[in-house]
Amino acid sequence: MIYKLISRIPGLRRFSKNKPVVPVLRLNGAIGQGGALRSGLTASALAEPIRRAFSTSGAKAVALAVNSPGGSPVQSELIASRIRQHAEEKDLKVYVFCEDVAASGGYWLACAGDEIYASKASIVGSIGVVAAGFGFQDLIQRYGVERRVHTSGEKKVILDPFQKEDPDEVARLKEIQAEIHEHFKAMVRDRRQGKLNAEESELFSGAFWTGQEAYKLGLIDGLGELRQTLRGVFGEKVRLPLVEPKQSWLKRKFGGASLSTFFDGAGDGSWAGDLLSAAEERALWSRYGL
Repeated sequence: MIYKLISRIPGLRRFSKNKPVVPVLRLNGAIGQGGALRSGLTASALAEPIRRAFSTSGAKAVALAVNSPGGSPVQSELIASRIRQHAEEKDLKVYVFCEDVAASGGYWLACAGDEIYASKASIVGSIGVVAAGFGFQDLIQRYGVERRVHTSGEKKVILDPFQKEDPDEVARLKEIQAEIHEHFKAMVRDRRQGKLNAEESELFSGAFWTGQEAYKLGLIDGLGELRQTLRGVFGEKVRLPLVEPKQSWLKRKFGGASLSTFFDGAGDGSWAGDLLSAAEERALWSRYGL
């Protein structure tokens, strides 16, 4: 807004146009649907910020500041695809800067960039698929709770947390995970073509590394901080306007947490659901020591 006002002042218009512009789009948080007190990165929520970033007047490139432990593979793919579509339509290069963590779906987002950078201590990688849940069958028996489920279709309640785990159902889940994993690997191969410096058995094992090690493995293009790196590319006068998704007053006031497992049951927006989702997101961040 300030830049728009300045650009309307005749005496300052020429001065402002002399500065190259690289909008910075922040992708911060777990990937997937949010709730009343939960924030989540989704393609629908990011559609307008992505459009604004790539439509910025005088933009020489777009930068992504990624800080995400992952989440929904579908939303990861949709967001990354939307970024690539805009990049190709506007013919703008995309620079990605990994912050604390760009792992799992977070690394998927990072691969939307043409060049990926990270700090030495950033956590990068985790190219794999995970599904986590709980088993409550003994708990409800202890308190005399009777579970009543009526379905049409014998597979409708697969992996029900109130029943004992079925080996056949687990095998089916692993088949789905393997299919998603192959899709993830194909995307990384395509986006990092000619840059990977290790065997796929190591790179695609689900392991994660520091930024320094990720650079050696070819998962990123260099070590560097956003402002310093972009100044080196575009000059000291480069402008870096920040583009962020709009948040509700509750999220700005209390922060956010998001249900961020690869298999996400649609919540009803209840406080209990939000608290459980917050715990799940906390566990996801904690996996990377954060």
